[in-house]
Amino acid sequence: MEPLPRGANFMRGKTLWEIALQIAGNPETPYGGNRDLCVVVGSGSGESFTPWLRMATGAAILAHAVARGDVEMAFVNPSGLLTQAYRGVGLFAEPLPVRVVASYPSWDRFVCALRPNLGFATLGATLAARQPLRLSMREDPTHSTRVLVNQIFAAHGVTIDEVLGWGSSLQLNGGPGDERRLHALSAGEVDVVLDEGIRTWLPQALAAGYQLAELDAPVMSQMEALGWRQAIIPAGRYPGLDHDHSCIDFSGWPLYTRESLPDDVAYQVVDALAARADFVPWDQPVFTRVEDLGSDLEATPLDVPLHPGAARWYREHGANV
Repeated sequence: MEPLPRGANFMRGKTLWEIALQIAGNPETPYGGNRDLCVVVGSGSGESFTPWLRMATGAAILAHAVARGDVEMAFVNPSGLLTQAYRGVGLFAEPLPVRVVASYPSWDRFVCALRPNLGFATLGATLAARQPLRLSMREDPTHSTRVLVNQIFAAHGVTIDEVLGWGSSLQLNGGPGDERRLHALSAGEVDVVLDEGIRTWLPQALAAGYQLAELDAPVMSQMEALGWRQAIIPAGRYPGLDHDHSCIDFSGWPLYTRESLPDDVAYQVVDALAARADFVPWDQPVFTRVEDLGSDLEATPLDVPLHPGAARWYREHGANV
């Protein structure tokens, strides 16, 4: 398999792709701006372009567009938010007919880290004290972590605005390993960190003495009812973590579609992914093989059914689905 299919048409297509990456990847573009991509396969041989397959990145609520048929497929991070769409809970007022085509493997956890000597063992106890807190979280209010924070706070009977009303403040970040956060951790300038992407910031937080706080059992049960899974960070995974820590699973990036998509289209997408797997920027060493992308594994949690066309591909290639 060649990195680029033969022919001038695909040279032009690859050129357009590189232009799109550069524009969408501009670090000066704010969250909510033109940062997402939609790859469209179709026919441009007439006076207008006729789309056949549209695949996009974007927020979890893009599931509405997939269900309507505005796009055929979309990525979501993490798997738990697609579960909400499937169940019609949390972000979604009613169930959507979404189905998984493939889940890009990503191992991650969402945790709450508390400043040394803050005096609390759980997030619930921290919020119950109603004292001013310096909260470190994402600056994009639509980010999936902010959705989760809102849901966790609601389970505690508060909102972020109410917590700010106690005199609290927000230390906002772009990515989880934002230099602003890392500086604040080293300087002890934040009291509570709420985020995923833990390998980029948690080791530094633990080195600075921050402690991981678990969710109380009733709150965790509410999160599981919304579609989030409870997961473990095993002791020793990071220096300073001397015990298993229970938290919320933030793994898996499902590529999903609607139930009514023709089976052969879903099959072709998985087949294409397998054919060009050597050129996909997998998260190493989490990725194992394409045959595992339709299985309920630690890095690919699946609480939404596979699309029948995708399931047929996995079965034909020896996967246990």
